[in-house]
Amino acid sequence: MQRFSKPKAKKPLPVFAENFKLTTKMPIQVRIPAPLRKLTNEQELVPATGANIGEVLTNLNTAYPGLFERICDESGNVRRFVNIFVNDEDIRFLEEKATPLKEGDEISIVPAIAGG
Repeated sequence: MQRFSKPKAKKPLPVFAENFKLTTKMPIQVRIPAPLRKLTNEQELVPATGANIGEVLTNLNTAYPGLFERICDESGNVRRFVNIFVNDEDIRFLEEKATPLKEGDEISIVPAIAGG
């Protein structure tokens, strides 16, 4: 009869914080309004990357051509009738297209509705 010995506990390897980097990042989520979903293959939520709103819009246009022109005017500014929110904060009250972003932020693109 063979006896099994108790395995020896291994010492944990030291972790040096300065050499350790996470390689997986939570993407920024962009909520697309119904009128623009034909440009995103009917997706309501799309992942995006960028350090600020301007970079995200440029990167979104690469992935979904035509989206930028619907959101921004010829000067590259967000159209008056389009509102963009970062975590429920209107970018017009932050830093406009220079509004910085971090992992896990959610951007909502909301077209203004006119009427009486």
